[in-house]
Parts: sequence; structure tokens; C-alpha cells
Amino acid sequence: MVEKVVVGWSGGKDSALALFEVSQLGMQVVGLITNVTQDYDRISIHGVRRVLLEQQAESLGLPLKKMMLVQGVSDKEYEKEFTAVLRSYRTQGITSMVFGDIFLEDVKKFRDESLTKLGMQGIYPLWKQNTKRIAEKFIKLGFKAMVTVVDGNVLGKEFAGREYNVQFLAELPAGVDPCGENGEFHSFVYDGPNFSKPVKFRKGEVTLKQNRFWHCDLIPM
Repeated sequence: MVEKVVVGWSGGKDSALALFEVSQLGMQVVGLITNVTQDYDRISIHGVRRVLLEQQAESLGLPLKKMMLVQGVSDKEYEKEFTAVLRSYRTQGITSMVFGDIFLEDVKKFRDESLTKLGMQGIYPLWKQNTKRIAEKFIKLGFKAMVTVVDGNVLGKEFAGREYNVQFLAELPAGVDPCGENGEFHSFVYDGPNFSKPVKFRKGEVTLKQNRFWHCDLIPM
């Protein structure tokens, strides 16, 4: 029997590669779950407009469930929303959720505890893999991504709004993870081997938010 799964979707490269990997293993992906900050109508943390997220899901040919969250949502409120969404999938017989996490133990622990309460399990196709090799594989497979947010404490403004490619990786300062797993940067995938067509956009302004994070606005075309 083919295993049916739902994917935790950020719109970025790690979740895109995780989706690709489980599809290659023959699992049937029934949908994507994405956190959207309703105050800005953008993907939480990654800062990408909701319409681009929807076009991304359309190109992938997958249903999209948006968890609409208020800015600064508490852990307790987030878990409540997350559990409600998981329960809706559990009633459909879905018992597994896929994530693109690589080495953040505390994040994985939270996810696993939430899933276990509902009799579900997490699947982590990229877990504990070498992040340099993950980055190289993503690019070699033909995925295309834009860097949408960078942490100004570790990267300069010039890294925001760049293509995530071999040159980008080569210019990262020492100590910055090639996949940005420590939150150094976030991305938006606009094309790849499982996309029916590229998501079209143009680059907008790069602005500083929270006096720390450089955001490059991607404007739908």
C-alpha cells in the first residue's frame, strides 16, 4: 500500500527537497501545510507574499493548507492551531508528516511530540545529512530559489535577493551553514524538477526589519 503523507511546507529549499525525496520514494503527498502571518499576508519567517505561495503549490499540483497565525503567536497558541490542522488530516487516515529539518533537535522534538499525541509520526528525509551535500544536490537537481531573508548579524544586505546557487554558496562567510539551518538565511523556490512551470516574480526593495533581518520583497508578475 502506498503511504500517504502531508508535507510541512515553508516554500523554501529544504522543504522542497524533502518533498521531492519522499515523492521519489513512492509516497503519495496529499497536501502542503504552511504557516502564514496574517498581519502581513506572507509566509511566516520567509516573508514571501501569499499569492506566490499559492502559485508555487499550483505549479506543484498539490493542495495547500494555510495556518493563519498572528504575529508573535505564543507557543501554546501555535501548538493548538497545529494540532487542529493535524487532526483534520488524521481523520482522513494520514499518519505521517514530512519535514525538511536537518539538525535542529529542539524543533524536531516539538514536532514529534505534537504528532505522537495524535498517533502520527514525522518523516525527516534530510535529517543529519551533510548540509553542503544537501545544498549541492538541490542545485544539481535543477531547483531554482531566491534568498528572501538574511540575518544581518551574520550576513550583509547584499546576500538578500540573490539566487541560491554555486556562487552564493562559495561567497558565504566561514561558519554560515550552506543550508541556513541556523536561521542565517531563508529562501523561496520558484522552479524545479517537480514544478509544472516557474513561479514568476520580480525583485522588489530590500529592507531592514526588526533592526536585524534584511528582507527582499518578491513581487508577483
